[in-house]
Formats: sequence, structure tokens, C-alpha cells
Amino acid sequence: MKRRVHFIGVGGAGISAIARVMFERGENVRGSDKAESVYTTGLREAGVEVMIGHRPENVSGADLVIASSAIPDDNPELVAARASGIPVFDRKEFLGELTTGSQTVAVAGTHGKSTTSGLIAWILVRAGQQPTFIVGAVLADMGTNAKAGDGPTFVIEADEYEEAFLGLNPSVAVVTNVEHDHPDCFPTPEDFRNAFVAFTERVQDLLVVCQDDPGASSLARADLKHLTYGLAEGAQWRADGLATNDEGGMSFRVLREGEALGTARNLLPGEHNVLNSLAALAVVDFLDVPFKTAVDALAEYHGVQRRFQVLGQAHEVIMIDDYAHHPTEIISTLAAARMQYPQSELWAVFQPHTYSRTRTLLDDLVGAFGDADHVIVLNVFAAREEPDPEISGEMLAKRIDHADVRHISGLKAATAYLLENVTPRSVVVSLSAGDGNQVVLDLLDEMQSRGMEGDDGGEQKAPV
Repeated sequence: MKRRVHFIGVGGAGISAIARVMFERGENVRGSDKAESVYTTGLREAGVEVMIGHRPENVSGADLVIASSAIPDDNPELVAARASGIPVFDRKEFLGELTTGSQTVAVAGTHGKSTTSGLIAWILVRAGQQPTFIVGAVLADMGTNAKAGDGPTFVIEADEYEEAFLGLNPSVAVVTNVEHDHPDCFPTPEDFRNAFVAFTERVQDLLVVCQDDPGASSLARADLKHLTYGLAEGAQWRADGLATNDEGGMSFRVLREGEALGTARNLLPGEHNVLNSLAALAVVDFLDVPFKTAVDALAEYHGVQRRFQVLGQAHEVIMIDDYAHHPTEIISTLAAARMQYPQSELWAVFQPHTYSRTRTLLDDLVGAFGDADHVIVLNVFAAREEPDPEISGEMLAKRIDHADVRHISGLKAATAYLLENVTPRSVVVSLSAGDGNQVVLDLLDEMQSRGMEGDDGGEQKAPV
């Protein structure tokens, strides 16, 4: 018998993915959220009933309620469900049931989770293995962040926030890197690392870790089969001969245990995406995908939305949207942009994400913009937090070590400034996990609406 499952906060990346998988498995799914999102739109198009606004009557008749971690305890739907005796689960509590009976491949790490888990899922799809998958962003090649497949494998992005990944018991796990993040959940680097240690203790068959990252490589244990990947000598899966290619990505030779398997190429810029590619190749090799099948699929993979997504260009100005909000992500993204567009004037538009992260990572943030020619710092995107009077975008801009950095408080004001100051052959990169990407979206729209010479709203021959 189909269960009637109601999702509170269904517009979020993680919860919407669970809702989609359950809907495609035949459950009677509906959900609500306070506002529309790309995920609510996608669910509606798939046939899921989505209500905007939280009201007690929304949970009426539900057999089960699943709530996003962003939902407060006083949410009227949550209160009504508990008062009615309807079983209520958060994401962490429900992941075990969702993945039961599958060979679960979980991808964890501070950075690179979405790109790597999406790539593993994509290769398995191209290899005909029909996986189920949940990724924290929309796959550009498939137009969705989740799918219920008929195959035995369940690929899932394993989110460390509020220790959600401890609800999983993966057969195979990847740890891309371990750098302190989410200080609202993990006050110290030790707290953060301990969560990853607990995660690896749940892995049953294989742990794949990045040898180049000290935090990830330190998690390898003698009592669990593990593989290492990286660019440095000694990694079991290694890449060398890195070079940019004509598609905007990287080409490289792949070695397994010192044996050259062949040349791979991707559509994704930067050394960090070579590492993500290596992680995926190691996993699918364990899952019996032939190397040629895997690298052919890799060469077609356009990544996930908001990860170095080239939105378009106008008047020879290229606009790129990236989710980077951690110092290491900013450094990697700007390095990739500099590598891909070496002769261009590079603009970085950064929106600090949460007051706690900005405060905790301040010393690293101030030195993260070296590859940019110009830096614009927006106001802090508060997300789930109350304002911190000691932390602001203006304060951060004053601290950033750069020759040309300025604080602009409003998104529209930032767009207006760029309109007045960008020049042909400029590249403008939005670095935001919030709504800061609206600056480059509006910049593209405005430049196109003015009918500037060389307008081109389509995606360029570059990575997305």
C-alpha cells in the first residue's frame, strides 16, 4: 500500500531529492515550503503536489512526515504532525530506510561532493547500470538532482551538516577532503573531523580518500579496504600530464597502481576537478565499469548547476556562477578561471555565507582572492542565522588583502557597478551559496537588453 508522505521544506536540495526518489518509487508524495525554488518547480513538473506556505492542514492525512533540517520546532506543520501522532523524521533519521537494500555509494567531504557524486551517477547511467542517485545540485546533463533507478546501486551525496551522513551505512564511501566548515554545528576543527571519523566507521566495503588532502588521507584505516587518489606520487589512482583542453576542461593521464590506463579528458576546469574525476574513476572501477566506458562518459559530463556554470556572455564579457563560499573553494574556482581565461580581466563577486562561517574562517578568507583582478564583496547571506554586529561584508572587504576590493551592499548596486566598469574580455565570477548569483544573472540580462555588440545568451564552449 502506498504511503502518504508529506515533506516540510520540500524546496531544499536535499529534501527535494528524497521526495523525488520516493515519488518515483511509487509513494504518494506531497510537500510544502515557504517559497518557490528550482526544486519545487521540478517536483511540480514531475507530478508532485507542492504547497507554498506552512499551514497545519497541510499534514492532514499524512502517514509520514519528513522535515528539512532548516525547519524550526515551532513550524505549524511540524507541531500539527506531532500533535496528531504522525511519525516525523528528519533527513538523517530517514536515510537508512531510503537506502536499505541498495549498494550505497556515499560521497562526503568539505568540497567536491556534488560534482563527484553526480559524476559517479552519470558514469553508471552511461554504463547501463541504472543507479538511484541523490545529488545536492541539478545535474546539467540530466536536468534533475535525483532519480530512482532499477539497478542495485544508490549514489548519494553524503552531507556532513548536522551529521546527516551518519544516517548512512555505505558499502563504498569517498572522502574528497576534510577542512573545517559549518562552525554552527562543529565549533572546532576537531569536532568536524570527529564526524568524518564516525562516518568512515559506518563504511562496509571500501573507503576512497584523497591522498593529497591531509584530512581525508588520515581517515584511512588498516581494518577497512581503502584506495587513495591524487596528483602526488604514491596515490593508487593518480593523474599526471595535466593540461587544459579545447572544451574548457582538463586532459590528463590516469595511472592505477603505477600502470598507465590511458588518457582522460573532462569538461570541468581546474586541478580540483581532476581530483574529482579520479575519485569517480576509482569508484566505478570497483563497481566493474570498464575504464573506456568510464572515460567516455567523463568526457561528456557537464557537471552540476552552480559549479563553474557559464551562464553566457554579452559584449565579450563572460558571466560564471559558482557555489564557492569556503576559502579553499574560492581559491580553486578563481585558479580554474585564471587557468581557463589567462588573458582576461577577472572579477570576483563574493557573498559571504553565514556570520558564523565568516567569523571562523576570516583569516583564510582574506587571502583567498589572489587570482582575481577585482573583488566585490556583498553583504553576508545570513541563511539560518541572526545578524552578528561584529561581522559584515564591509568589515571583510576592509580585511581582504587585495589591490582592488570594495564592498557593495545591494545586489542591484553591484550589478550597476559592474555595468559601468567591466570591459570586453572580462570574466565575472559569482562566488555565492546564497542569492549573490543574482548579480551576474542581472548583469547578463541587462547587457543583452541593451543590445550590446556581440551579445550571446547561449552557453559558451566552456565548462558548466
